[in-house]
Amino acid sequence: MRLLFGSLLALIVAAAIGLGATWLAITQGTAYGGVTIGSWTAWPKIGTAGIDPYARAMIARSGELPVGSGDGVAFSARTDDAGKPLDGRCDVALAGITPQARYWTITLYDPEGRLVPNSVHRQGFTSQEIIRRADGTFEITAGPRARPGNWLPTGGIERYVLVLRLYDTPIGMATRTGRDAPMPTITQKACP
Repeated sequence: MRLLFGSLLALIVAAAIGLGATWLAITQGTAYGGVTIGSWTAWPKIGTAGIDPYARAMIARSGELPVGSGDGVAFSARTDDAGKPLDGRCDVALAGITPQARYWTITLYDPEGRLVPNSVHRQGFTSQEIIRRADGTFEITAGPRARPGNWLPTGGIERYVLVLRLYDTPIGMATRTGRDAPMPTITQKACP
């Protein structure tokens, strides 16, 4: 009887740890083969047949349609370059250039993957509509109050995620370090 109880307890503990690790991997965006450049992280294998089981479960849970590896790659950022979570009550500057790509989009989502509602109904920018400086760089301000230039309204939500999708780009599975691709910097500015 004691042996049966000990085996049952070990099985319950193992199942709890396994399910807990799986839940954490799925809800926190953890997958194998991630590529991190600055604050930006991508999973280039997510749109391929070589997708890992945790990434497959993340996609099934979110209902997201991943960018195919032949089409491009999607990078996401949950923090600024100093490691602080992106706060919709603060002004955050995205500045610099993107890696080489025929076309790109940058979109603002809530942590659950939904577009952030706001009064002007703007959730992102494309490479075709962004206002650039003379040297080709740009700056986007994400914040709760209107700003001149490239303003991305956060609606004042507490946390958000930025997603940069690069289409027809050489960035992908071979990319491993920040030296491989110039990504926009993310800097928190004014915060109430």
